[in-house]
Amino acid sequence: MLEHLAERAAGAVRARSRYPRLPAGPPEPAALQTAQWIARPTRFLERCRARYGRVFTMRLIAQEPFVSFSDPDAIKEIFTGSPDALHAGEANVVLEPILGEHSVLLLDGPRHLRQRRLLLPPFHGQRMRAYGETIREATLRSMAGWPRGRPFRAHDRTQAITLEVIQRAVFGIERDDEIETFGRALASLLDTIANPLLLIPAVQTDLGPWSPGAILARRLAELDALLFAQIRARQREGRAGREDILSMLVEAVDEDGARMTEQELRDELMTLLVAGHETTATSLAWTFHRLLEHPEALARAYEEVDAVFGGGPIDPDRVHELRWIDAVARETLRLNPVLPAVGRRLQTDLRIGGVDLPRGVVALPNIYLTHRDPRAWPEPERFDPSRFLDGKPSPYAFFPFGGGIRRCIGMAFALYEMQVALATILSRLTLLPAPGARVRLTRRAITFAPSEGMPLVVRDRR
Repeated sequence: MLEHLAERAAGAVRARSRYPRLPAGPPEPAALQTAQWIARPTRFLERCRARYGRVFTMRLIAQEPFVSFSDPDAIKEIFTGSPDALHAGEANVVLEPILGEHSVLLLDGPRHLRQRRLLLPPFHGQRMRAYGETIREATLRSMAGWPRGRPFRAHDRTQAITLEVIQRAVFGIERDDEIETFGRALASLLDTIANPLLLIPAVQTDLGPWSPGAILARRLAELDALLFAQIRARQREGRAGREDILSMLVEAVDEDGARMTEQELRDELMTLLVAGHETTATSLAWTFHRLLEHPEALARAYEEVDAVFGGGPIDPDRVHELRWIDAVARETLRLNPVLPAVGRRLQTDLRIGGVDLPRGVVALPNIYLTHRDPRAWPEPERFDPSRFLDGKPSPYAFFPFGGGIRRCIGMAFALYEMQVALATILSRLTLLPAPGARVRLTRRAITFAPSEGMPLVVRDRR
């Protein structure tokens, strides 16, 4: 392993010599920058912005340089640039051992367009709303087991909600025993990949039965067995009136009349599980944090839910009327984006934001820093959902789901799921802060989550 790391370090030195004229950035070696990026990511980013401005270069172990941008004009150039010149898939290569080489997040060019077209129909607005009752019922089932009057880890419970939604909506699983089995396998995998050290390619290598790479391989094998079983069962049974996403993907055909292979289906399902489950659960947990920090915003959310639904059950078809709750969710995503950045690897020399960049580097639209840029957001550190009540922000100043042709296809579903789940929770429960809890940002693999599982206390409203 030491020889492997030495070669990686030598590669980093060679990379620095290949790119001598990049924008200024931290002078520390790539290993030290990587340690800061993993252990204290937001402090690292804020320090870079304070010293170098809205454009700076980061150097991480075993990777080409990252040039971070937080100016909306430069980000517009990246998101509207030629996809042939700016490859997003190559910038996500660290995720390949988990998601698989056919994941839409890892593809570029015609292969990416093909997979994206096959994946889009299940996320069409009208079809998406058909899952509203699934979201509401999953939320109610989870809430029934939340302890009353004493602290508990809210993030664990939001994960249970989004996991059940994923299983029922994506896989069409209805039996409780199957949901439990599947849930255990996915939870084990997510706990494993929460280790931020797995962002370092060398750590992903199997170096013995108890190395992180070996544990990751075992967890993936356990979940893969369940995924392939679901795929093959659906291939045998056909759609037969089913409305789950897997059934639609199994029968989807591209322009040449070809269907996705089993491995392609597996990789896209893994992408939906990891990206669609973990990110929404984390965003819900952050929303609890923001509402508890701002009692006036929480009171207004209660008033809106009561005014729209009159104390009765939540009708998913009417959650679009909850404008304040929608604004709360979006303002939370501004201040607490689950992903700190997205990337594009340059396939040719390009000028971005007035800076000449060579082929091979990664242009990094920095979500975290852009969402806190005072030139785009007055008083950027202030939680103010009213920012989202009048008009839409620029997609180059607010992009928690990425942007351009690579924007997350599940964005509308995630926002809808947050609305339905939040409305259901607020209609039944009073949220209270856990005594003595001090929530801070912590890293879970590539995501930014609230610490200690987001401690929370609830009481029944009625």
